[in-house]
Amino acid sequence: MWIERYFHDVLIGIQAIFDNRLKSMLTALGIIFGVAAVISMMAIGNGAEQEILEQIKMVGVNNIVVTPTSVSIDGSGSGGEEDGAAARSKFSKGLSLLDAQAIAEVIPAVDKVSPVISFNYSAILNGKSNPVVLEGVDASYFDVFSIGLQSGDVFNQTQSELGQPVCLIGDNIRNVFFNQEDPIGKSIKCGQVWLKVIGVVEKRDFTASASDEMGISSSDNKIFVPVQTVLLRFKNRSLVRADEVERANSRQRNAAGTSAGEDKNLNQLSKIIIQVKETEQLNATANVVKRMLFRRHSEMYDFEVTIPELLLKQQQRTKNIFNVVLGAIAGISLIVGGIGIMNIMLASVMERIREIGTRQAIGASQKDIIVQFLSESTLISVFGGIIGIILGVALSQIITAVFDIKTIVSFFSIFIAFGVSAAVGIIFGYLPAKQAAEKDPVESLRY
Repeated sequence: MWIERYFHDVLIGIQAIFDNRLKSMLTALGIIFGVAAVISMMAIGNGAEQEILEQIKMVGVNNIVVTPTSVSIDGSGSGGEEDGAAARSKFSKGLSLLDAQAIAEVIPAVDKVSPVISFNYSAILNGKSNPVVLEGVDASYFDVFSIGLQSGDVFNQTQSELGQPVCLIGDNIRNVFFNQEDPIGKSIKCGQVWLKVIGVVEKRDFTASASDEMGISSSDNKIFVPVQTVLLRFKNRSLVRADEVERANSRQRNAAGTSAGEDKNLNQLSKIIIQVKETEQLNATANVVKRMLFRRHSEMYDFEVTIPELLLKQQQRTKNIFNVVLGAIAGISLIVGGIGIMNIMLASVMERIREIGTRQAIGASQKDIIVQFLSESTLISVFGGIIGIILGVALSQIITAVFDIKTIVSFFSIFIAFGVSAAVGIIFGYLPAKQAAEKDPVESLRY
């Protein structure tokens, strides 16, 4: 019986909402925009978090990246410490394969080490040419960066040690040169060398915010070969030829500097990727690597040691703070919307004193009046929440399409936004409902 009675009160509240559609819609605007803001802000936060996790996966777990830095080696310093640094730099061989081998042999915390050599070449097959990145790596490179294979196998120890002309190709290269056939066992020409394809690496989504400085790069347009294959069959930057020495002496005599088109990088390796066994050992291992290379490079810091995962986690913490601020702002807008509902409902109580008195005169209790007005405020808030959810999802898609910001709308964010909107209607609607229930029926005669 009581269910039917209170259900009748709810129906009266619904009828009041439809009788005042414009006022109800204007009352719900605060909730609509508040819920939309909560969902869109949480979608941006979820997208940013997902992007960070993808980048951490790309840089690998527990990785340290060592890259060469440019150091003046022309002896043209102005005196003092600069002359001393320039003199010492002549004895530094730069980042080399021996450095990678020493790190793997000497430091016990190191799990895997992969030297990397990168060059820009053109791949050619059947008269078709395409610019590619030739990357000399160790077989452990694919484990370090968690790169899977679509087909084929990674080069084995014999192929690596002998520098055989074998390669793994990226997804884009497979589409360009082997779109209608299986590339495994076929050959592709890179520069002047024919390479046998033994594997195809998986396609990886590459975010624009990812940086090569953190060891992240797309593998879709790369040809991977063993390090020894690059050194033996393509180019070894550590070998000094007579004509290069003559050009260097000529530059020093004429103080003319290097030509614009010349490769200034004399390091044998482009970078060294080091994977440690435990996350807790990252900082300590990075310091050991830094001191070790400092001694090996004639006390010259012609290299840089970075920990990509820590940089990304710091970036994630910064984004989390930003997301909390955005969420707080969106939450405040919901509170403002609730205050708007309370104000309109208080004004509505004053306008409807005659209606309240009539209902009380025919037997309605204070609970009936509370249920009627509370149902109005709650339904306005709930309907506003539903519209806000639709608007928030649409706004998230617009943000992704227009600003190229990754957004992820989760069920949890929708549930939270909807629940909060309903709670706002109940909390901020209770005071007007209670005030309406406490009105004296005799007071209605004055209106």
